[in-house]
Amino acid sequence: MRLVLLGAPGAGKGTQAKKLIDNFGIPQISTGDILRKNVAEGTPLGKEAKSYMDKGELVPDKVVLGLIEDRLKQPDCRKGFILDGFPRNTAQAETLDGMLKKLNMPIDSALSVEVPKDDLMKRLTGRRTCKSCQQMYNVYFSPSKKGGLCDKCGGELFQRDDDKEETIKRRLDVYDAQTAPLIDYYKKGGILKSVSGTGSIDEIFGKVCTALGLK
Repeated sequence: MRLVLLGAPGAGKGTQAKKLIDNFGIPQISTGDILRKNVAEGTPLGKEAKSYMDKGELVPDKVVLGLIEDRLKQPDCRKGFILDGFPRNTAQAETLDGMLKKLNMPIDSALSVEVPKDDLMKRLTGRRTCKSCQQMYNVYFSPSKKGGLCDKCGGELFQRDDDKEETIKRRLDVYDAQTAPLIDYYKKGGILKSVSGTGSIDEIFGKVCTALGLK
């Protein structure tokens, strides 16, 4: 199973990816993790990526694709992989397809986890974090029983800057403009699978497995 995971911020992609990893033993290929690892280890591609990061610039697609290619050549990817965080737009998807064709590892499915925008806003803007123990709450779905205090340690709950409404709206707008067109790209390629991302984690995972033909 070679899978591209799609979905807006807050759609629950990471949670479903972890369940796929745990149940089917395939690795999650996160571009952020790969970048950090290569930079820390000082690999040639890591050094090249760091030269852009140090200047506050985006790492070019060719460098990211090189890192992904190196990662996909490792033995644990032979049974499949989950790509998370790349591609982010159709140009990257086209380049990725070319690279995967060369490796004889084409994408089997692109899974889109779909959640209404109002629900995404509540999931993301409703998050509150304990200043002391970092326990997470949501004022809409899993509020603290003690109001603005943590149930576990009594610490003060706060809203992170990147969970504020203006920031979340901007992130969702960026997703709609850049990443959502990937849904059309993979639909035209005949490999798009869409599932509703509402319900319990296990309910959504059941829908994911059905869509991917895993049960």
